[in-house]
Amino acid sequence: MNKTIRRASVFALLLVFALLVRATWVQFYDGQALADDNDNRRNAIETYSSPLGNIIVAGDAITGSARTKDSDLKYKRTYTNGELYAAVTGYASQAYAPTQLEGIYADLLNGTDSRLTNVMDTVTNQRAEPGNVVTTIDPAVQKAAYNALGDTKGAAVAIDPTTGKILAVVSTPSYDPSSLTDANTAGTAWKKLTKDSDKPLTNRALRQPVAPGSTFKLVVAAAALEDGLYSSVDEKTDSPDPYTLPGTTTVLKNENSSAPCENATIRTALQYSCNNVFAKMASDLGQDKLRAMAEKFGFNNKTQDVPVRAYESVYPSDMDKSSTALTGIGQFDVTATPLQMAMVSAAIANGGKLVSPHMVSTITDSGGDVLKNYDDEADTTEIVSSSTAEQLQSAMQTVVEEGTGTNARIDGVTVGGKTGTAQHGENNSETPYAWFTSYGKSDSTGKEVAVAVLVEQSDAARSEVSGNGLAAPVAKAMMQAALK
Repeated sequence: MNKTIRRASVFALLLVFALLVRATWVQFYDGQALADDNDNRRNAIETYSSPLGNIIVAGDAITGSARTKDSDLKYKRTYTNGELYAAVTGYASQAYAPTQLEGIYADLLNGTDSRLTNVMDTVTNQRAEPGNVVTTIDPAVQKAAYNALGDTKGAAVAIDPTTGKILAVVSTPSYDPSSLTDANTAGTAWKKLTKDSDKPLTNRALRQPVAPGSTFKLVVAAAALEDGLYSSVDEKTDSPDPYTLPGTTTVLKNENSSAPCENATIRTALQYSCNNVFAKMASDLGQDKLRAMAEKFGFNNKTQDVPVRAYESVYPSDMDKSSTALTGIGQFDVTATPLQMAMVSAAIANGGKLVSPHMVSTITDSGGDVLKNYDDEADTTEIVSSSTAEQLQSAMQTVVEEGTGTNARIDGVTVGGKTGTAQHGENNSETPYAWFTSYGKSDSTGKEVAVAVLVEQSDAARSEVSGNGLAAPVAKAMMQAALK
């Protein structure tokens, strides 16, 4: 064999060897990754070859599956009252990756969860019957929040303070998940939704933290009482009015110039939402003590799952004294989601103890047998002492009975709340956020609920934007639905 042929033979053998190595690598190492790739159509074909399991609200399925005319994707997801529950369910699409509960429990709902597989499934190599997700959502509270928010851009969350069950999660404007389920039409709907300036796909209740404004004063008051800076909500504070931010010439004014805010008690300061009192209180406490209290309530938690991963609500660090003072009124770089502010009210209502919020009660197999019970796994953490909680409850009741939150009054229900109006945009150039967080307790049954409402944008004139005017009526409707 001459030299040229020998070299060509060696080269050909090397190419064959390289091909075998690559084929082995793809088969044994990359195979699973390729199989799991979202762009692998075989996954969609397998997922939609039969009906999916369902998401359940109060015993009724709010999802379903419908037969298609497609030869490959035989079924598609359907939704009952899709816009009402979109912030809970998310969507399961033949074209896009699933979101919210549809995404978190995709394996359970499509039957590939190993907990669903029995011996016969293993023998026949068949996919198991899909399971179901049973939520904690109360349809009456969900509907009350959705209807009350109406055409506004906003969000609302309701929690049972004693159990941590999330009774409502609403974000408006909403969208119909059914528009995204069919691979043939999902693209058009997706473009429309993603180009909408109102961002209907954004879950404002869980995943868009904004400045909480004066609702954050509850956290500041809790820190002051727990620290011993003040021993009672009825003790006079050291609070000049107007108050000049430390190290600056900036004078912090109150919304109501005639309110009795000079050296006001915590009760009066919450009742009239006195900025001078809580800015001075925040400065006196210092950023470290305030951050510690905020974090006990849930701020700065990057892994808050309900089970949807909620975005982090933030209390900042490395501030000067003037910035710390501004955090006392829920401004500067403080941000919160409606879920977070509902947690604040829930902990206060529950005697200072926060039960971890969750919106899935159980997951089951197709026969209804429970695979996991999240209600039994809810943790309880003491945030503040029962004495501090009782004092804050009393002060919040004064806000509703005599102060800035009168639109949340309900006959036969003890209601405590706190309003907030937060600056929005550079130099407050955009419409302010209107907030209200509260708790309600039925005088006859003892049943309780905690809520938080954010109205980001409405048709109201800028001068008419307030927590009491826009957000409190939504909270009232939710509390009435939860407690009747």
